[in-house]
Amino acid sequence: MDIVSLFSGAGGLDLGLINAGHKIVWANDIDRDSCLSYEKNIGSHIVHKDICEVKAEEIPDCDVVVGGFPCQGFSLANKLRHSDDDRNTLYRQFYRVINEKKPAYFLAENVRGILSLDNGNAIKQIVSDFTEAGYRVKYKAFNTADYGVPQSRVRVIIAGTRTDIPKMADFQFPEPTHDKSNWISVGKALKDIPEPEETSKLFNHVYSKYKVTNRNYTGHRKTDPNKPSPTILARGNGKGGVCAIQHPLNHRRMSVRESATVQTFPMNYDFVGSMGSMYRQVGNAVPIKFGEHLGLMLKQLELVLI
Repeated sequence: MDIVSLFSGAGGLDLGLINAGHKIVWANDIDRDSCLSYEKNIGSHIVHKDICEVKAEEIPDCDVVVGGFPCQGFSLANKLRHSDDDRNTLYRQFYRVINEKKPAYFLAENVRGILSLDNGNAIKQIVSDFTEAGYRVKYKAFNTADYGVPQSRVRVIIAGTRTDIPKMADFQFPEPTHDKSNWISVGKALKDIPEPEETSKLFNHVYSKYKVTNRNYTGHRKTDPNKPSPTILARGNGKGGVCAIQHPLNHRRMSVRESATVQTFPMNYDFVGSMGSMYRQVGNAVPIKFGEHLGLMLKQLELVLI
């Protein structure tokens, strides 16, 4: 399918969809480093521009629109797309693009907290908005460890199918391929990566010297080498900076390369920017392997659009 990607970041979800056989015809992000990483590794079809300044006619027609939008302002309004809260702007833009381009399907990725935001009213309003726009909407929380990702990362996928498409061709969520009995451990995922101080040709194998404290606090907990990694973070030290997850040996923080491996980026994916920027790009991404599973479900629906 032809896919338009909004809030693309460094391209985690897009690469997964490409691996599943789809074509990203247009992508967009406001972060310059993310766009440079995307262009270097995936393609020049990404546009570095504020989505608020992009007119619908600048975006090519497509079968699917995908993207993840921030949700910080949702609890402040019932009519989210009509709220004056600036933090809802990107939700309104996601809605605008889908409402104007009318793709057959859309997929939105978000944090688990969106389900409980404003006592559950935020997700209800999102479903209501896209139902009004002409879509059958469903949503579900997924732990990416259940899909072969060596990381416990819970994310919500909101999926829409345009109402003129037969119900038998609704987008279906992928079934898990793993469970606790065969989850891939972070120790196994990183076992062949040398220490950053050792000579290697690995890209982005630099790491934060932020102190390892082993406290029961986000970003400070010990990493169990026999379990999937804790969620790779985009932020985490309370001051807006990155707090990288501890290496499975708990002697230092994971490097950018190791964090990207946990996010199932290929080893030759070369990120652009400062160390902090690269950590954020990795932490904001959808794991490639999970993106592939979503893409394979879309693949089953291609015949509907012929």
